[in-house]
Amino acid sequence: MEKAILKVDNITARYGPVEVLHGITMQVNEGEIVSLLGANGAGKTTLLNCICGLHSAKQGKIWFRDTDITGIPAELVVPRGMAHVPERRQIFSTLTVEDNLWLGASHRMPKTSKKEIAKEMQTVYERFPILAERKWQLGGTLSGGQQQMLAIGRALLSRPQLLLLDEPSLGLAPLIAKEILTIVQEIRSQWGTTVLLVEQNARAALAISDRAYVLSTGEVMLEGTAEEISNDPRVQSAYLGHSHKAV
Repeated sequence: MEKAILKVDNITARYGPVEVLHGITMQVNEGEIVSLLGANGAGKTTLLNCICGLHSAKQGKIWFRDTDITGIPAELVVPRGMAHVPERRQIFSTLTVEDNLWLGASHRMPKTSKKEIAKEMQTVYERFPILAERKWQLGGTLSGGQQQMLAIGRALLSRPQLLLLDEPSLGLAPLIAKEILTIVQEIRSQWGTTVLLVEQNARAALAISDRAYVLSTGEVMLEGTAEEISNDPRVQSAYLGHSHKAV
């Protein structure tokens, strides 16, 4: 039986008087890649922010590894094994690549030696050799694709069991975007990390996902396996093109 690493139960969220999530219920099982699809304004980013503690839900419960984390701030969620790569990366532009990566592991330092973290950092550099070449370069001088690699590497150094990725290919050239989504697959296969992915390219997201949820105006419109979602006429029409029949 599949074990859920994340359960979201009837979550409602607001910005001021405006309710933007209306009773969202979903779950992510250990070892899965699950995509959140939907148009701009559907509530995808707000849902991720509620899950990781950056935005407070007004109603409902969020369970992570069988623990109720509803309302717990982000700085206390990360040590529990969850990391978030936000939309547009949000690296520290005035710090070097190396320092950005060290910050990803900062909460582990009381219990994990710098030598152990440095060894893990070398693994990140091996996967992203361009970061190794530019380790002493300021983060803000990197290209968009390199900044995304840095943001992902920083998150991986927190050793998450669940990684939230918000629009990792946004604003990137097609070849770089394809590489980033290949990296998402490797995060699951090589690091053993479960992934909850928000991605603008629905076809590409479904191609690497086990399951997906489609959000519309703050509600779950559809849920199912990636194949089921790919073959749904409503998804084909709205996100995949009328003639697309399967991923």
